[in-house]
Amino acid sequence: MIITVTLNPALDKTARVDVVRANALNRLRDVTLDAGGKGVNVSALIRSLGGESIAVGFWGGGAGKELQSLIAKRGLKSDFVRIAAVTRTNLKVVADDGGLTEFNEPGPRIDPDEWRELEEKLSGYGIKGNTVVLSGSLPAGLGQDTYKKLSVMLRRAGAAVFLDADGEALRYALESGPEGVPDYLKPNRYELLQYFGIPDDEGVTETKLADLCRALIGKGLKLVVLSLGEAGAIFANGNGIWRAPAVPVQVRSTVGAGDSMIGALAYGFEQGLPEERCFALAMAASAGTCTTEGTNPPLRALVDTLLTQVRIEKIAG
Repeated sequence: MIITVTLNPALDKTARVDVVRANALNRLRDVTLDAGGKGVNVSALIRSLGGESIAVGFWGGGAGKELQSLIAKRGLKSDFVRIAAVTRTNLKVVADDGGLTEFNEPGPRIDPDEWRELEEKLSGYGIKGNTVVLSGSLPAGLGQDTYKKLSVMLRRAGAAVFLDADGEALRYALESGPEGVPDYLKPNRYELLQYFGIPDDEGVTETKLADLCRALIGKGLKLVVLSLGEAGAIFANGNGIWRAPAVPVQVRSTVGAGDSMIGALAYGFEQGLPEERCFALAMAASAGTCTTEGTNPPLRALVDTLLTQVRIEKIAG
């Protein structure tokens, strides 16, 4: 079973404008409201591919109740903890040229009793054969070592851990030693370079990025997936390094594209697909998500069509 964890979920309001104008009136159109949060997006993609998962997280207040309702309407299984504070609402504005501007609220504060309840739930899911996806920002009240603690607990119990985090939360998790380092990691270019303390400029080549991914594998990870936006992605594991150009599509919104990549990989691993097939599925699902409005995942039929256009090339053994 795949368990997705969203510690700071949100109601995602997505709207379109001709052009985003600073210090001026922007009239929104095509406004949609979705259940948001990286783990929720991962669960939605898994269901779209025909798989199952359980979404775990926190909800509170009227916004949280709406979040729960939207999750149920998507047909997703969930096991959330109710909190006293109110779930956040985020605004994502997409310009007609595909540019994305996001306004994200910080989220509620989680008190110790609420955290213990969620930790207990996850302890029950931390069994051999399960994959737990930890992704997204941390709400107030939780330390930057939260993902590290969860990874150690889950891996000790036998579960596999897929992490998508940045900054100090990522650093703590990667420095947790052999028993705590996640199995799978999906940074983007900025997050990878930030971790290694390297300025993000044009002097950073694909070869350098691949070497950094290989360095992470040396820490004990089974797979590093480096998402590069329009430049595609790099996949690195103990068997080698692959690159995959982005699949050309008409982009409507890039919201959730990275989450779909994770969802496709988790689904592929659970189905026992060959590694390169899993990589290709991730690229197709990510591209398909870019063609949808809001945070909606692509239909399986579209993903299968895009799969025929994916190119995966092994660049190192």
